[in-house]
Amino acid sequence: MKNILKQYFGYEEFRPMQSEIIKNILQKKDTLVIMPTGGGKSLCYQLPAIELDGLTLVISPLISLMKDQVDGLKANGVSAEYVNSSLSSGEFLNIELKIIRNEIKILYIAPERLSSTNFMNLMRTSKISLISIDEAHCISEWGHDFRPNYRDLKNLRKIFPNVPIVALTATATKKVKEDIIEQLSLNEPKIFASSFDRKNLNLTILEKNKSFKKILELLKDHKKESAIIYCFSRKDSERIAQNLRDCGLSALPYHAGLNNEIKKHNQELFIRGQVDIIAATIAFGMGIDKSNVRLIIHHTFPKTLEGYYQEIGRAGRDGLKSDCILFYSRGDKRKHEYFIDQLKDESAKNNEREKLKRVMDYCESNSCRRKQILEYFGENFSEVNCNGCDICLKTYKIIEEISNKKLTDVNPTKENSGKIFIDASQSSAKEKTGNFFRVASQSSAKENYDRNLFEKLRILRRQIADKRDVPAYIIFGDVSLQEMSYYFPTNEDDLINIKGVGEQKLKDFGNLFLEVIKEYVKENKAVSAIKTEESIKIKIIPKTQYRERLEKIKKIFPNAYESWSEEEDNLLKQLRSDNKSVNEIVYLLKRQPNAIRSRLKKFGFFIE
Repeated sequence: MKNILKQYFGYEEFRPMQSEIIKNILQKKDTLVIMPTGGGKSLCYQLPAIELDGLTLVISPLISLMKDQVDGLKANGVSAEYVNSSLSSGEFLNIELKIIRNEIKILYIAPERLSSTNFMNLMRTSKISLISIDEAHCISEWGHDFRPNYRDLKNLRKIFPNVPIVALTATATKKVKEDIIEQLSLNEPKIFASSFDRKNLNLTILEKNKSFKKILELLKDHKKESAIIYCFSRKDSERIAQNLRDCGLSALPYHAGLNNEIKKHNQELFIRGQVDIIAATIAFGMGIDKSNVRLIIHHTFPKTLEGYYQEIGRAGRDGLKSDCILFYSRGDKRKHEYFIDQLKDESAKNNEREKLKRVMDYCESNSCRRKQILEYFGENFSEVNCNGCDICLKTYKIIEEISNKKLTDVNPTKENSGKIFIDASQSSAKEKTGNFFRVASQSSAKENYDRNLFEKLRILRRQIADKRDVPAYIIFGDVSLQEMSYYFPTNEDDLINIKGVGEQKLKDFGNLFLEVIKEYVKENKAVSAIKTEESIKIKIIPKTQYRERLEKIKKIFPNAYESWSEEEDNLLKQLRSDNKSVNEIVYLLKRQPNAIRSRLKKFGFFIE
């Protein structure tokens, strides 16, 4: 399966739990997967689909999600199609013929399609190897996004009694999990619940005053990056989008009041990166597979923590740092209560009121945001400091002047990437700023990539995507471009080692990207750092400094970059089996921590 993972998707290693889930599915057992957005749920059924003999049927709730998934699979060399109301009769007939000829491995359909007698007759005569139900929480009336037509999915077990079913969702309370299993008639399913902790998301609550001015400041920090602003109403969505356009920003609204053509058009522009900002009601985003959303803003706090978690989950799906900002005011409580009061069932009313209270408790609490969310979903968080929320990062606060003072009047004590920090122990940030502060992004080795080369590769990616009429991230994600701009691969052997570069993309796009990289290397006299599993991530530096840098590393880790001997491998395995920590092994083997971790993973050891 690792070979298939690299061949089609360009990844060397599985994410946590993926391997175990795939193994269970290949054994033809029912499976329930609860994994946060961006955790790699789709690969859990896509990889078995490629391996299994027959057709994998994927039930998905939104057309946009189907299209994104199919475009991505096709770009990776996987035969996939979707069937929904957007297709013409001719397109549908063509797909039917492909199904009959066994030319499709993965077929995405909307749940409504199961009520079509002709379509279901076609499925009965096809060799169905796996049924995957995405967004499975939609089947539960206890979930935050219940859809009555999902209840019809229980008939799948009757129609295909011997076909394994995998149900997947990003959020599920205990009651929702039980409902999914019951409604789908899953047969003794193995439940895989990965951590809900999205470490790359920075969580911040801001007081809701002068909110538009604060939004503008936030967007300045995410210039040319994708952002979603969730609004309470259609009116708010329209107003904020218009105000942003008046300020010269690229923004469009999205809500249920727009006709389908406008909604589709606005969504496509955002997905393709031709519009940076969408001001939307919660109707937007569930089916968006866009990997590079860097900022999520809730202009009004959401009515449930499940909904909040789903919505912030649309940020940073590629694993890169992203910011999630929630504007809070107790006055917004009445907005939600108005709609709760319209419910006729008293039990449902009480349920919604309790969920609303949990959101308000979350916003008003002085404890770690991440800890609160994880505990809500039944997961313990024992770390003292998450280093990724406004509460845990309160030692340093980025000051924005909301009163008459200018930002330049603030006396900075520390600078990082042009942002101004002030020591909270020396000055009351709350008094000076009206309780407004923003969490500093945590630095990482990904931040050392060459920005100029990245921009050149981003332009090339956009040109290729436009020709193919697909979103840019379908070609390559930001992570792939950043690694290219970090390692400077100049031949196919090096490029195939870049994350996200599989055989099909190497064949289709490899030469185009290599030409840009080689030209840049030549013009800037840069040095390539070949990416291998033993390599430490070294920033690309001029030749005159390159050897000096290596010598410094060798002084700290004498065995760095030396080939691993059989004797050393055996010692490594023994040390890990004896429960030695990575740091202890580093000391004993005199190698870098990344090299130790990589080697341990190769031998199948779990690395926390």
